[in-house]
Amino acid sequence: MSHPPQSTLDTSALAQIVDDMLNLAREQGASAAEVSASTGKGLSVTVRLGEVESIEYHQDKGLGVTVYLGQSKGSASTSDFSRKALSETVAAALTIARHTAADPFAGLADPDLLATDFPDLDLYHPWSIDADSAAELARRCEAAARDSDPRIHNSEGGSLGTGEGTSVYGNSLGFLGSSRSSRHNLSCSVIAEDRQGGMQRDYWYDVARTANALASPETIGKLAAQRALRRLNARKIATTKAPVLFENQVASSLLSHLAAAISGNSLYRKSSFLVDSLGKPLFPEHIRIYEEPLRQRGLGSSSFDSEGVATHNRDIIAGGILKGYILDSYSARKLNMRSTGNGGGVHNLTLEPGDASLEGLLRQMERGLLVTELIGFGINMVTGDYSRGAAGFWVEHGEIQYPVEEITIASTLQAMFRGMVAVGGDQLTHGNTSCPSILIDEMIIAGA
Repeated sequence: MSHPPQSTLDTSALAQIVDDMLNLAREQGASAAEVSASTGKGLSVTVRLGEVESIEYHQDKGLGVTVYLGQSKGSASTSDFSRKALSETVAAALTIARHTAADPFAGLADPDLLATDFPDLDLYHPWSIDADSAAELARRCEAAARDSDPRIHNSEGGSLGTGEGTSVYGNSLGFLGSSRSSRHNLSCSVIAEDRQGGMQRDYWYDVARTANALASPETIGKLAAQRALRRLNARKIATTKAPVLFENQVASSLLSHLAAAISGNSLYRKSSFLVDSLGKPLFPEHIRIYEEPLRQRGLGSSSFDSEGVATHNRDIIAGGILKGYILDSYSARKLNMRSTGNGGGVHNLTLEPGDASLEGLLRQMERGLLVTELIGFGINMVTGDYSRGAAGFWVEHGEIQYPVEEITIASTLQAMFRGMVAVGGDQLTHGNTSCPSILIDEMIIAGA
């Protein structure tokens, strides 16, 4: 059959392509197959110093197929949805499978784990904004930052982006699932300069499924300016050991490190410092970290993973104890376990907030470092060793004293997890993680 051009491809048309591809795989001799197809379009506009700097439209489509000959596997992809291209792509995948050694752990997801319920998670809110209107919002965002203080003397621009997409996944077990989603963002990055010519850059942004959930351009611009201004006249400090408070925006990186350490690929390869940690206490008892894939309008929400396995809201850390790994079908089999519905990654990873404001956490810390930016990636996931460049503020008597820069913070992730003495109530959701500020009892702070 012929397929309509991308501009008219709806969910049913994509589903038909997936079904056609599965039929082709069966006809060409595959013992099992899975197919994913997607289309998307979007607009991105950047304004700098009040002038439009770039306007980008994107429109894309893609299709991937994995076929099995017994437990030998081959994959291929294409962006051509013609019948001829579909057949050639299946043939290419089968050729790879014929030359691939059988893997006893390869195969489709376990049939009894496949999703059968597809709740509406309210993810699709397209924004029919034109380039001129998008540029005006980006211009307002940047203007709010530049007009807020004469020390904001330069800008890297304000940007607005909007996109929407449709995806369908199906396999030869009879599973077929689809999703439509949208994502919109607004950001601003500016440069502040002090009287001595010292300059500092900072930014702020917001992202949401629906346009009316975004913070106003003025709010984002003013926050970007405030963050840049507060960093002026930064100092270096002497090397010391002290508590470290991770501001919510950078604290979410600690959740990402946890997710990487308990992911199946790291575990079965023995390349994680948390091998064989299931059921063990890793955090203080007050720490709860959970996954919420069925969250309404969540940026990481989905009722099934990339293999069609049903997702479930679940605790990963409860009472400080590791309750579950992050597994797809292959890694689960390697570990003699079952998929946790994390093919393609984790969904809305969340650290349960506490009650304290950031100011309350500063008072609790009394003396130490507030980290607002992390630089580089000095993390060894095999040993847990942690060392990253940082910038932020030195705190005495529970109050910010002055900005600091050119420092390195170091510890191990094991010690940092155990040393999470408090979490704030200032929950920030920017993407697939939702995290408040985190106070850690002690780290090495290497300065001048």
